[in-house]
Amino acid sequence: MKRKEAFQKLKEHLKNKNLIKHSLAVEAAMREMAEHFGEDKNRWGLAGLLHDIDYEEVEGEMEKHSLVGAKIVEDYGFDEEIVNAIKTHNPAHGEEPQSLMGKALYCIDPATGLVVANTLVLPSKKIKDLTLESLVKHFNRPAFAKGATRENMRKSKEYLDLELEEFLEIILKGMKKISEELDL
Repeated sequence: MKRKEAFQKLKEHLKNKNLIKHSLAVEAAMREMAEHFGEDKNRWGLAGLLHDIDYEEVEGEMEKHSLVGAKIVEDYGFDEEIVNAIKTHNPAHGEEPQSLMGKALYCIDPATGLVVANTLVLPSKKIKDLTLESLVKHFNRPAFAKGATRENMRKSKEYLDLELEEFLEIILKGMKKISEELDL
């Protein structure tokens, strides 16, 4: 499936503009991470774009989230690696991601929320003004952006062999590339 068609499918499932922006942010970060590892940016981007396709359907039932999404993308004909990356990005299931793509998605998903929260506290509210130093500072303040699960991001060392700073720098770089789409 091409990206344009996948984006249309996403919009059929998600109506909330902030969830769509989150999906775009994760897509951009996954593409940047794929580039870092010399992987297929299009495939990794699709996994990021569609990772929360079921979010409105499961209505906050985290024990169902990502299982339903994995089934949706499987029914759309996506390959096993993308299906499993989507399935295992939700830590509620206790299932470890197996592929590098899956491990990246697991770590990246909450990191995009940390980037957005950091951007919104800037006077300019523009991602171009966000620094890596600010991200790291706010990462170390657990009360800031509580929903951005630090434990998932800390796995970047184990899963991706990336120090936190390098991991966050890649995320920030990817998201800055689509700042207009994110309204940041």
